[in-house]
Amino acid sequence: MMSLALWLVTGCVSESMKSVSDRVFQRAAEQFVLMDSNLAEGEFPRSLDTLGNLVTSDSKWWCCGFFPGSLWYTYEYTGDERIKALAEKYTRSIKVADLLYDHDLGFEVWCSYGNAFRLTGDQTYKPQIEEAAALLATRYSPVVKAIRSWNNPHKGFRVIIDNMMNLELLEEASKMFACDSLDRIAQDHANTTMANHFREDYTTWHLVNYVDADGSVRRKHTVQGYSDDSAWARGQAWALYGYTMMYRETGRREYLQQALNVGDMILCHLPEDGVAYWDFDDPKIPDTYRDASAAAVMASAYVELCGYAEGRQCKEYKAVAEKILRTLASDEYLCATGECHGFLLKHSVGSIPHGNEVDVPLTYADYYFLEALIRYNNL
Repeated sequence: MMSLALWLVTGCVSESMKSVSDRVFQRAAEQFVLMDSNLAEGEFPRSLDTLGNLVTSDSKWWCCGFFPGSLWYTYEYTGDERIKALAEKYTRSIKVADLLYDHDLGFEVWCSYGNAFRLTGDQTYKPQIEEAAALLATRYSPVVKAIRSWNNPHKGFRVIIDNMMNLELLEEASKMFACDSLDRIAQDHANTTMANHFREDYTTWHLVNYVDADGSVRRKHTVQGYSDDSAWARGQAWALYGYTMMYRETGRREYLQQALNVGDMILCHLPEDGVAYWDFDDPKIPDTYRDASAAAVMASAYVELCGYAEGRQCKEYKAVAEKILRTLASDEYLCATGECHGFLLKHSVGSIPHGNEVDVPLTYADYYFLEALIRYNNL
């Protein structure tokens, strides 16, 4: 952790962060135009397979909102009308009516339609946001006081740490449409997750399985991490981002304190270049995979959190965010122009236990990387 904090002071930094951002967003514009040329109508980018071929999804896949969201961030930074047109096309290709049984409506709709409305003020984007928030709220249980993640009630009421990210849709829709119940649901979910998902050291389990009838905990485990007792890196990133966002939306100090606790925990587990190993407890470290997607989420959260923190924490959070962003913007992680079928970042990890999406580009890595750069430049 000291090397990360001292890096800005003692390191030799030749490229300004503005130059880094200019370079990355220029690359993003080039890559995303290429990506568009590789996609058939109705397709969205997902990843690459083991042979390097493009893997796509339809608009029902949980990641569909990230590509239009990345396009909106690229338009926000560059003002490129060509990119705006692509953002509009891919955003409007997502229909909430196709997402009736999904729990990732925040990823799908807020990243796409939310950014579209934020940047354009176009009122025609609002109905999809309202519909998605209302649909997400139907997954809430007043007994468990949380939102159901994965379906199949025969396996219990399952809640994953990832779902902290979908609360932003509820909070923003609560304000946008003057619907207090959405705020109450979001806070209930955040409170239940804070009570049951975290260990004493502020690492988090991936999944908590509840009993529908009384809300008691059946089991805690980690599905995409190394083991049930390990700290899966992207899960820690979702927690950091989620509670930082909930503090912004509600002003509740307990959410800020949770974010600070998680933020300090993560700092103790990061390697010198800031890009997390896929699981903090993989015994093969350092001879194992990095996860650029977890790093990008962490960077975005740390930039925002440094605006709420004070003293040492503020300085360290900003320093580690910058370190992560510079590393991701290096040749090691940034796809060269014309490569990766139009993705921006290499070396992310989906799920090693399932053998899915290992050491490949992932569309949400691109999204949070660009978001982090915009947030950094807005400090």
